[in-house]
Amino acid sequence: MELHPIVTSLLDTDLYKFNMDQVIFHKHTDLCGQYYFKCRNENIVFTERMVDEIKAQVDHLCSLSFTKDELDYLRSIRFIKNDYVEFLRLWHPIRDYVSINRSENGELSVVVDGPLFSAMQFEIYLLEIINEVYFRMAYDYDELIEAAKKKLDKKIAAFNDGTYNFRFAEFGCRRRLSREWEDVVVKRLATETKNCVGTSNVYLAKKHNLTPIGTYAHEYVQMYQGIDEIPLSYTNHYAMQDWYDEYKGDNGTALTDTLTTELFLLDFNRSMVNNYTGVRHDSGDPFEWGEMMISHYKKYGADPKSKLLLFSDSLDFDRAEKLFNHFKDRVKVSFGIGTFCSNDTSVEPLNIVIKLQYVNGQPVAKISDSPGKSMCQDEDYLKYLKNSVAFRIARQRGQQL
Repeated sequence: MELHPIVTSLLDTDLYKFNMDQVIFHKHTDLCGQYYFKCRNENIVFTERMVDEIKAQVDHLCSLSFTKDELDYLRSIRFIKNDYVEFLRLWHPIRDYVSINRSENGELSVVVDGPLFSAMQFEIYLLEIINEVYFRMAYDYDELIEAAKKKLDKKIAAFNDGTYNFRFAEFGCRRRLSREWEDVVVKRLATETKNCVGTSNVYLAKKHNLTPIGTYAHEYVQMYQGIDEIPLSYTNHYAMQDWYDEYKGDNGTALTDTLTTELFLLDFNRSMVNNYTGVRHDSGDPFEWGEMMISHYKKYGADPKSKLLLFSDSLDFDRAEKLFNHFKDRVKVSFGIGTFCSNDTSVEPLNIVIKLQYVNGQPVAKISDSPGKSMCQDEDYLKYLKNSVAFRIARQRGQQL
């Protein structure tokens, strides 16, 4: 049977993959990583036919390379450097780094294992493939599209009648219904409303002349846990230092919750407050987090109105509007909204992730501000990491008494 490719361009990924990879290319090419897939929904069964299709799609993915036009586009992004683009001219996904299996009860297992600068690029492509294969084969795809169209019509109407007033970027490629549907969503939101400021999907940003948006993800901070010389509770410090050294304040939105926001703030000192344009929320209560960040900016004499709060944790438009109204007069506010844009149909979307779990053979983890988001292959290590974080926080509190 003829294969209908799901990923047709290596630009069809989140911008932050290139951002993080550029830092790794310049500073940490000696790191190797292992990523593991997890479906957080219960009772999801992947059939043998689904797994065969996923494998065929990954085979096709690994036949792709960047075209000259795509490389020129990456080179046009102001903070992407020419030597890294030249590296991408040579790079392509390597099939040997990915193993895909299915248990007898239909649980899908995916592991990516290879040099970190290469292994990390698989995450978004694989999630795009897995999600689309599942929904095309488990449901009537045409019925899902029809439901998604009706919901999108209502969302656009709500922006145009003033129900929603916030501005946002589409962050939906990792859990999208399909490549074609995300294309429709991005085009319509960008052309039929004044509220969509861009997309994290580099391919769609290029295609529709939009701003590609993104900075870094949890895996970027996590990878520093695998570097022996760095104390575990100081990984935010070294990650932000390397990021600033690479981008010199450009591309400067810091993710706060990899090892809890409370720990992050110990390293988000006056210099970092000034060097970074804003911060991103991805777990915990967003209202409490926003108030915490405003207080932190004031502590260091920074005008919160000059800084950005970017919210990106499982948002829908109603939630975003409430956050916007709460913070809009005190700070810059924006949103990254994913699944609610790209996979809002008549059925529950999959909550699937592919997370970095080992670096150079050592376990790594995120803790976040929501315990349910933790994922670690080594429970003893997770306990040790939490203790390291708690010890530094407690010591800091003692010094402040």
